[in-house]
Amino acid sequence: MASIYTCTECGTNLNLNINCLYPQDFYFEAGNKGTLSFSSIDSTKFRFEKEEKIRPFFETVNYWGIQRKRTKIKCNSCGCLVGYVYDDGQPLTISPGQFGLGPSQAIPRAPRYRFKTKALIIASET
Repeated sequence: MASIYTCTECGTNLNLNINCLYPQDFYFEAGNKGTLSFSSIDSTKFRFEKEEKIRPFFETVNYWGIQRKRTKIKCNSCGCLVGYVYDDGQPLTISPGQFGLGPSQAIPRAPRYRFKTKALIIASET
């Protein structure tokens, strides 16, 4: 039994494949609360907008803040924001990281397409 994922604003089928869906309990550094994460998507159904923000965080006088880079995923039909692309997916290599250490920042990772569940209508295909 497959699921059909559509946009809440316009009802367009987003063509998300359930075989590319990560399990709900899969750990991601950026979190997974209230979202569905996919390893790949049909990019013809979406528009992508790069976003860079510097959030103020004053620890010292010379510290400017936390820089966040991410990409917005918008429905190609209506422009509704449905999620974000993060770079904390599966490792692209089997190496243990830089210098044999394990921080994920040292290991190149595949993109993860994270969709907000409130931006999707999930219907069962019978």
